[in-house]
Amino acid sequence: MTQCADLLIELGTEELPPRALPELEAAFASEIDKGLEAAGLGHQGLESFATPRRLAVLLRQVPAEQASRTVERRGPAVAAAFDDAGKPTPAALGFARSCGVEMADLQTLETDKGHWLVHRQMQLGSALAKLLPDIVATALAALPIPKRMRWGNNDAEFVRPVHWLVLLYGDQVIDADIMGISAGRETRGHRFHCPEPLQINEPSGYAGMLQRQGWVIPQFSERREQVRQQVMQAAAALGGQAIIEEELLAEVTALVEWPVPITGHFDARFLSVPQEALMSTMQDNQKYFPVIDTDGVLMPHFITIANIDSQSPERVQEGNERVIRPRFADAEFFWTQDRRQTLESHLPGLKTVIFQQRLGSLFDKTQRITAMAEWLAPQIGADREQAKRAAQLCKCDLQTLMVYEFTELQGIMGRYYAAHDGETKAVAQALEEQYFPRQAGDKLPTSAEGQTLALADRLDTLVGIFAIGQKPSGTKDPFALRRAALGVLRILIESQLPLDLQTLLQQAAKAYPAAVPAEKAVPEVLDYMLERLRAYYADQGVIPEIFESVLALRPLKPLDFDARVHAVAHFRELPEAEALAAAHKRIHNILRKQEVDTEAAIVDGELLSEVAELSLFNALEELQPRIGALFDQADYTAGLTALAALRGPVDTFFEQVMVMAEDPKTRANRLALLGQVSRLLIRVADLSRLP
Repeated sequence: MTQCADLLIELGTEELPPRALPELEAAFASEIDKGLEAAGLGHQGLESFATPRRLAVLLRQVPAEQASRTVERRGPAVAAAFDDAGKPTPAALGFARSCGVEMADLQTLETDKGHWLVHRQMQLGSALAKLLPDIVATALAALPIPKRMRWGNNDAEFVRPVHWLVLLYGDQVIDADIMGISAGRETRGHRFHCPEPLQINEPSGYAGMLQRQGWVIPQFSERREQVRQQVMQAAAALGGQAIIEEELLAEVTALVEWPVPITGHFDARFLSVPQEALMSTMQDNQKYFPVIDTDGVLMPHFITIANIDSQSPERVQEGNERVIRPRFADAEFFWTQDRRQTLESHLPGLKTVIFQQRLGSLFDKTQRITAMAEWLAPQIGADREQAKRAAQLCKCDLQTLMVYEFTELQGIMGRYYAAHDGETKAVAQALEEQYFPRQAGDKLPTSAEGQTLALADRLDTLVGIFAIGQKPSGTKDPFALRRAALGVLRILIESQLPLDLQTLLQQAAKAYPAAVPAEKAVPEVLDYMLERLRAYYADQGVIPEIFESVLALRPLKPLDFDARVHAVAHFRELPEAEALAAAHKRIHNILRKQEVDTEAAIVDGELLSEVAELSLFNALEELQPRIGALFDQADYTAGLTALAALRGPVDTFFEQVMVMAEDPKTRANRLALLGQVSRLLIRVADLSRLP
């Protein structure tokens, strides 16, 4: 029986990019796993580790060597291997020679495609120690690192310089040299708390030893939860609660090996500045966690995570407070200065800001958005004048000092400045909501004016960029058109807006000058947006065949598209669904081969002679009015559920009736009957596409 033992692989580096660390950890573990699997070396469990200075994988009970296996090599067909006299042909002799054996050592393989010469040979497995260096090197080369660097005098390349390597199998070091580093059993603990090397005796003790002796919590997930709990407890001690965004939490976790919470404070006078601006600089610039009270109002405190258990934590606190003070003073200055002029006063300045060279300035874009908003507002119940006013001001805050410094506050500061200028609540709210959703899964605009502005802005961008031939490629999407398209679709579907997508795009195209071929771009933009629904439904767990069945009919109202998708998903759960989908596929193929015009086909009841075809005809006569009415009301789920009653008559028809009868009139009549069935089955979706 093959010996098995635990295997530890650790790569020690200088500080890794914090935002990339979770992805690097997952990719490294996955590539090592794939490499071992491809080599036929299984394991009984995998655990990955990642800190600022290491990537590591622990695999349980890995075999010491590959199992021996029979390797089969196929040669020429037997018919081509021997001549009429039964002597080997040159092809057969050449095959035997290439295998290093005599003709007598070859065997015959019988398959459903014929008989073949074959050579079978027992191949002994290679040792793990021989295979592992290449597996690790291949895994490192496959990591998602956009830009690699060199260091020292060797040619090794990685995201950061590599300083140590551990390849430990059981209690034995696997001899290898990777990236100019010789493998050993020594790891490193915390840079300051444990600067001396630590010796690993066996892989299973790796994590515990690092935590006990090295002042390092090696599991990323464990460290992240510890940071979360520390921040929550520190905030509770201040009488508030911390705002913990998952992205920031992950980044902070990737910056520390031994997290220690530090509570800081700032001058309460800064709370007169919009709290989003203060929170933005805390989170984005300083990696602090803001603290709010029970009403969601920012408190004059923050929590940061240090990577050292300092003997003088008050000095660490003072340092962090000293760093944040000038940033808050800048925000206070911007807030004061920006309010000295109105949002509207920035409108002429947008003429100097280019949106896109061929599509004009932000002022030009504002004019197009305004025209679109005026037309769109009544369609969704928004106040036309409020929507128009919001559209006129929608890009003005981009000219303010605050947004120039903190670009992520676009829209948010527009709301504050509009309120300060005396604009209505609807206008102010729309200025912020125009950017919703900001990213996948983000909240949607709730006001009708906000929905109007959000749709008008995105539709203008989509049509314009496609019109000048700069649609997204597989890797490049500089104008974030994927996000814009998905944002439009989410607003229309999740906000229950029954608007026709093609009409919206055509209206957006009308605002462009003749020099921009916007109207010609509409069909391509429409196809692109409908295709974006694929990912939208995939994220909801909808199988591709359901999406394809609805897409085949190209409903142009995303809300209607959504209703059809969910109706088909419900229909697919019915016991009759599979049989009806198969029957529809069969009907579709028959009608396609016979080139039957299903829309023009009329059934002559006098020509129906078989009991089964009469039964199907009567079932259709009974069901069509009721199901048709349900479909006309867009009650697709009820309609498809009622459609299940056709399963029995359809199955019986195919069992007992010869569709392609010899009599031309009878044949044509039966094809017309199937045409009627097909018309009903395809009212909601092309059910023949279901699995």
